[in-house]
Amino acid sequence: MRGRVGRVGRRVVVGLRPVSLNPALDEAGFCPRCGGRARVESPRSLHCQGCGYALFFNPKPVGCALARDDEGRVWLARRGFEPGRGQWSMPGGFVDLGETVEEAVARELREELAVEARIGALIGVYSRADDRTLVIVFEARFTGEPQPSEEALEVRAFDPQDIPWDELAFWNDAAALRDLLDR
Repeated sequence: MRGRVGRVGRRVVVGLRPVSLNPALDEAGFCPRCGGRARVESPRSLHCQGCGYALFFNPKPVGCALARDDEGRVWLARRGFEPGRGQWSMPGGFVDLGETVEEAVARELREELAVEARIGALIGVYSRADDRTLVIVFEARFTGEPQPSEEALEVRAFDPQDIPWDELAFWNDAAALRDLLDR
């Protein structure tokens, strides 16, 4: 069962339980450099009153892909992990330091679906102020047949009219799929 999502101050409320945008910062109060008292401006920054050190937190970039097969069907993966375990989503994951978003998407496709892919045009960039991620979605073309894994319990190509809209894991899955299908 999905809970309601809303905002209360600087916290996101999922169901009845407030969830912080930055739980690590909620418990901070001291400078990681000198140990002095720090001013916390949750959820985005910490400023040391002693040495002047400042630490800023930003949304984490996530690279994803939507691939079509030769018949125009769209590939989706059934998630193996929370959040959204068991629901359908576009494959992708966090961008690591030292790689481009396109490289991250290709790496994630290899890790999740055991498939090589050509990364194509940008579909869109999706973000919300109450979310910890910035999702960047590209078109992709698989050069092989995607395989299930621990991260992707099932992989399937859907005709556009058969996309399981009510079973999508995230709001940005639906937004990116709409943008792809509107092209």
